[in-house]
Amino acid sequence: MHPETRLAHMARDARRFDGAVNLPVMRASTVLFEDTQHLKTTEKTWWEKPYYGRHGLTPTFAFEEAIAQLEGGYKAIAVESGLAALTCALSAFLKSGDHVLIHDAAYGPVRHYCDDVLRRFGVEVTYYHPNQDIAALIRPHTRVLHLEAPGSITFDMQDIPALCALAQSRGIITVLDNTWATPLYFQGCVVGVDVVTHAATKYLVGHSDALLGVMVARNEAVYHTLKTNAARHGHHAAPDDLYLALRGMRTLAVRLARHQDTAGRLMTWLADHPLVARILSPAYPEHEGHALWKRDFSGASGLFSCVMNMDYPALCQVVDRLTLFGLGYSWGGFESLAVPFDMRRARTAQPWTEGPVLRLHAGLEHPDDLIGDLANALG
Repeated sequence: MHPETRLAHMARDARRFDGAVNLPVMRASTVLFEDTQHLKTTEKTWWEKPYYGRHGLTPTFAFEEAIAQLEGGYKAIAVESGLAALTCALSAFLKSGDHVLIHDAAYGPVRHYCDDVLRRFGVEVTYYHPNQDIAALIRPHTRVLHLEAPGSITFDMQDIPALCALAQSRGIITVLDNTWATPLYFQGCVVGVDVVTHAATKYLVGHSDALLGVMVARNEAVYHTLKTNAARHGHHAAPDDLYLALRGMRTLAVRLARHQDTAGRLMTWLADHPLVARILSPAYPEHEGHALWKRDFSGASGLFSCVMNMDYPALCQVVDRLTLFGLGYSWGGFESLAVPFDMRRARTAQPWTEGPVLRLHAGLEHPDDLIGDLANALG
């Protein structure tokens, strides 16, 4: 069955809810049991049946099942944000005295978590550039390898299958942030990633109105470690956000196709502009990671960056002149966004020597209007 068809039909059962096409919102903290025997029986399977609201209700399990199927994983766990998914995955497999390798282009708040929390609890953190020899950085006490392809802001690519094979040979858990590609365009578990995370806030929800994260485990052992850690930390997903994610997923395929097409047109136009030094997106043919992307991915989303031929204050003036591109964090919604970055403060494994970076999210507006907005701002 094609992914588009699965997206339209998975994780819903109209017969259970009076014929309703969409699963209803279920708001409940307390779950009642018929008798003490029922309570004791359910207590043994709290991770897969309604037991207490924080552990999940029917929409929770439906969303988790859908994501696990799309990713080709064993099972999934929904939490309250993409950051919660990443920090929960890291803390599940790390303890004092362990060593973790973190992609230098990791999502910014993950770096804050590593520097402010993991280090404080005695975990050694090493940031690596994707072009480095990862094998040479592995230590006897390395327990986790963090991956992100493409990397945040600068869109560096990694050979995910090769790195997973290396990690498995050393007994190291791999954690991949797959938010950019979504499970529609890349299946991390299929190529060997142990834990795949998504900020469902972005493309899965698709309308900038919910906060949600999800972890997908490659096998049963990894799942039980993740699920136990999530429960001990009190992670959970809000019922209204789960509803919006399940609804948003139905149109994921058509939205991503439009995002991808618009981003492609914007990159082609920007590449010829004298104020643009180079395009940062593996989907762009001249990007150094294009061959890896073409080999492993089936598509691209609408998020990309440009290295600019100007200083950071000038770039901020350009962004302030935009009218259709909103200035704000997050991405993946219907609206286009633009954010300027001074990368000299954001990389430590290898100094950033180029100009400032303009990150763009191509929304669902008409490409010609977006190009006109960019032309006016750059002019």
